[in-house]
Amino acid sequence: MGYTAADGTGLPMLVFDPPAGVRPAAGVVLFHGGALRKGSPDDLAGHCRRLASHGVFAVSAGYRLLGRGAAGIDDCVDDVRRAVERFRALAASRGVTRPASGGSSAGAHLALVAAMTGPTDGGAVVAFNPAGLDLLAFPADVRRGIERNAGIGAGRASEYSVVELVRPGGPSTLIHHGTADEVEPIDHVRRFRDAMTRAGNPCTLIEYGNARHAFHYGDEHLADVVDATARFLLDLAVR
Repeated sequence: MGYTAADGTGLPMLVFDPPAGVRPAAGVVLFHGGALRKGSPDDLAGHCRRLASHGVFAVSAGYRLLGRGAAGIDDCVDDVRRAVERFRALAASRGVTRPASGGSSAGAHLALVAAMTGPTDGGAVVAFNPAGLDLLAFPADVRRGIERNAGIGAGRASEYSVVELVRPGGPSTLIHHGTADEVEPIDHVRRFRDAMTRAGNPCTLIEYGNARHAFHYGDEHLADVVDATARFLLDLAVR
């Protein structure tokens, strides 16, 4: 299954339904990491399969990558918006009324940017070690490097620094993050959580001691991450 990007490219979606006879009570579409330059929906297939076993309709979606169809991060965000729209139609056909989005690292960043710059409809986002939460906190030379590598126009980092996008009516958010993350320092994540809370947006941060970036793929943490995510999504469905 798939969806169509703005340039007409066909992009993949891996669909995971709950076991036969189980009606999904919640739904989420996840976007892979890889610094916008690599990765595929297969990367989060294991997470989706586990979520489906909890009664969650789960989809792992691709998007155009930099150098492979995407001219810049704007194209990636556009694809995420289109994927979310397609996913919502699929979720509605299964009776899911409050579908969420999310992802890992760069994919989580894309999902957050799309959700926080779109309609304030009380949606939800699940973020596994998200990147880009506080781009302005990095030294200027590092920030310029991030802009180049992520296809962000020079001087436009503030438009993609998620903490700068916080406003009332934003999505309910669950973040899983390691305290030793070397890509997005934990203090950036705590600052974002606090800004969301001040704006009246529910935001839960689950910290994993001494865990580094991409920790959630390993056997040590995967089950805990998926279980907490399923609880978050199922709780949203009954509010």
